[in-house]
Amino acid sequence: MKIDFSSTKIYIRPGTTDMRKAVNGLTSMAETAMGMNPFSSGLFLFCGKSRKLLKAFYWDRNGF
Repeated sequence: MKIDFSSTKIYIRPGTTDMRKAVNGLTSMAETAMGMNPFSSGLFLFCGKSRKLLKAFYWDRNGF
């Protein structure tokens, strides 16, 4: 499946994020800390403490 990200908004969480969090923890962080709706058509990015890893999630109407 190919996803077209040309019109997708990208949201980056400032600071560091615990990379042990799964999708449920990251969506909760997007709602509480960022004040965003994780079910919108946006790409959410989170950076690890070492700043070498990124985690991302995207809702495509069927799941993350």
